[in-house]
Amino acid sequence: MVGRKDAGRESVEPESVRRESGGLGRRGFLGYVLAAPVLVAGAELAPARAAGGDSAGNGAAGADLLLDLNSVMTAAALPTAHLITVEVGQDGVVSFALPRTEVGQGVTTSTAMLIAEELDVPLERVRVTLADARPELLFNQLTGGSNTTIATYLPIRVAAATARSRLLDAAAGVLGAPAAALVLSGGLVTAPSGRRVGIGELSARASADRTARVAVTLKPDKDFRVIDTPRTRVDALDAVTGRKRFTMDLDVPGAKPTMVCRPPTINGRVSTVDNLARVRAMPGVTDVAVVSTGVAVRAQTFGQCVDAVRALRVTWRPGPVGGRSEAAVLAELRAAEPPLGPAPPLTQTVEDVFTFHFRGNSALEPNCAIADVRADRAEVWSALKSPIVAKKEVAAKLGLPPSAVTVHVVEGGGSFGRKLFCDAALEAAEASRAFGNKPVKLMWHRADDCRQGRVHPMSTSRVRLSHLGPVVLGYAQRHSSVRTDFGHGLGELLTAMAARLPLGDAAFSQTFFHLSQAMPYEFGVTTRLLGEAEAGGGFNTGSMRGVYSPDVTCARELVVDRLARKLGQDPFRFRLGKLREERARAALLKAADVAGWGRSMPAGTAQGIALHAEYHSAVAVVAEIDCRPEVVGRRVRDAVTGPRVTRVVVAVDVGLAVNPSGLRAQLTGAASDGIALALTSSLHLRDGHFLEASWDDYAYTRQWNTPLEVQVVVLPGDGRPPGGAGELGVPAVMAAVACAYARATGTDPTVFPINHGVLSFTPKPTVPPVPASPDDGAARAE
Repeated sequence: MVGRKDAGRESVEPESVRRESGGLGRRGFLGYVLAAPVLVAGAELAPARAAGGDSAGNGAAGADLLLDLNSVMTAAALPTAHLITVEVGQDGVVSFALPRTEVGQGVTTSTAMLIAEELDVPLERVRVTLADARPELLFNQLTGGSNTTIATYLPIRVAAATARSRLLDAAAGVLGAPAAALVLSGGLVTAPSGRRVGIGELSARASADRTARVAVTLKPDKDFRVIDTPRTRVDALDAVTGRKRFTMDLDVPGAKPTMVCRPPTINGRVSTVDNLARVRAMPGVTDVAVVSTGVAVRAQTFGQCVDAVRALRVTWRPGPVGGRSEAAVLAELRAAEPPLGPAPPLTQTVEDVFTFHFRGNSALEPNCAIADVRADRAEVWSALKSPIVAKKEVAAKLGLPPSAVTVHVVEGGGSFGRKLFCDAALEAAEASRAFGNKPVKLMWHRADDCRQGRVHPMSTSRVRLSHLGPVVLGYAQRHSSVRTDFGHGLGELLTAMAARLPLGDAAFSQTFFHLSQAMPYEFGVTTRLLGEAEAGGGFNTGSMRGVYSPDVTCARELVVDRLARKLGQDPFRFRLGKLREERARAALLKAADVAGWGRSMPAGTAQGIALHAEYHSAVAVVAEIDCRPEVVGRRVRDAVTGPRVTRVVVAVDVGLAVNPSGLRAQLTGAASDGIALALTSSLHLRDGHFLEASWDDYAYTRQWNTPLEVQVVVLPGDGRPPGGAGELGVPAVMAAVACAYARATGTDPTVFPINHGVLSFTPKPTVPPVPASPDDGAARAE
């Protein structure tokens, strides 16, 4: 049965909706109007069918991707989709509390775009905030795996479309015209007579006194006016003018600066403190107490905290990796490596093993949180990507029921996986309790972030390609890694607890590895296995941007290049002849075309090309590198210089790009990450601690190593819904840079970053754990 037509939409009855694609029609859905004084609408979505064949064409070709990590995460989030709602206020502002975290990736902007599109309101009248921890959302409040847009694209649109439908029905009564004759645009409903009414005026009339189920129709893609158009971020002006408020900007009454004196080795513990009374008497210091991670200090200013931390005289017990060096860890990784097994008979092989050193996972914003703990309750503020788990862990730490803990999610200044963990929130809550239930504003020092923060695990990857002439018959990869901590699970209590059980984290790692790795080439029998070094359990690890994929893809693409060279084939054309799916082919062709692949270049410079497919998306990258002596030998103070990547061309297919500007920004940032991983950024482990103690020691991509040109080409989605992009570009850029380096130098690099052996700084002492506040800024600026 067909209802009204409205602005290109054609409504359908629920029965029709149900019949279409097993409950998830291409444009027809069910929504809820919730009982509330103003209009509040949500979505009802049934669990998705397996990826690769879902109704919206969201699958990725290739047998590996019939069931992948994003499909699992999206399906897990669907049953609670109706609990996230769009609200139309009486002021005409549309509000939405996003159950994900904004840490710079632009999801508040893309979310506002989805709502503005379906409701036909100006983008600036959509207010997207971040939801507090909501345990009832189960798997629907985890920010990770490049899944936010994939998982929320339909629920948010359906909720907005439900609100729109209800507003038109309400306007029909006000304007005296049938709803089908009304036009909703710019936040106003207009009748054929020209009479108008704002959506704010309709909000109460469109509301319900009991929750009602309604059928709605989504706007066809061809009518999009907001989605798939480049938009400036909604928070851009606040960010560049300093008005944006991060955790440290919040003014929580009584919350004073707090820092922690930390051990000289990773995860060491306090044995004794010799001068607590003297430090408590220092200027500005209000409280000093031993906590599980060190000695916490609360003062009037952070400068006074630094002084007090440096003054503490602590005897430490060594941490679980005390005395360890990276050479010892590498030996354990080699021992943990799963065997490759025999190669197919009568074949030739190309084989090598690659080493990837520890890398820092610190964000630009220091690790920080505010906590106000009282005897019977607690309140916490922090940038948290897994707030439900944080709520549970804070409650457990304090001995409170979870219902007594309120966790506020604050926008963060970067994360890349770091803020899946609530280390700062736990520490702040513990310190607040230890100080006698006094509010604290806790911040980690940069040295804390480098030495005691989360890191990307050290790993090795052994790869073997078996071939008979140009025909590849087998691909085997054995990836060995220091254990990655997946203690956050899938963002809810059950999987988080399971990950902490004996062997639970290992099982989670294996599942994550196999669901996140895909093979884009026709390479015959393909096997990939993950081995974890148990002795590496004492490190603070985490899911850094891309998790396993950057190392796995870099190793694979280097071996692909070697086989092409062995066969006397061009690396681009060799890959082109082996691809499994059309979108990867289109990306590879576009990247090669835009970059002018194969053009003549001076000796010591070269192009490299690489491909990566994940998150229902595909990306190809061409990188150009300059390894000539005059470049490699550059001298920059306190810097690791070496080769310079001069140009990066990225061709990306994510299906529908909700905000092409945001997508380009994601890929541009990925270029910096990928270059750093290939050339310069790593932590150096000596005697149980990392030598780096701030960003000035850590050799991330700097201005002098940033490419002169980064070009991102967004390929047409051809009607496919959005894929993921947050982590997508890092593996391909890293691999393309590594391949370019190999071609420019005529070497086969096997250790990453390539400049790991260069120590460009004098390590700072570990006792005291933080350096004095610098006072030589003027001199360094000369």
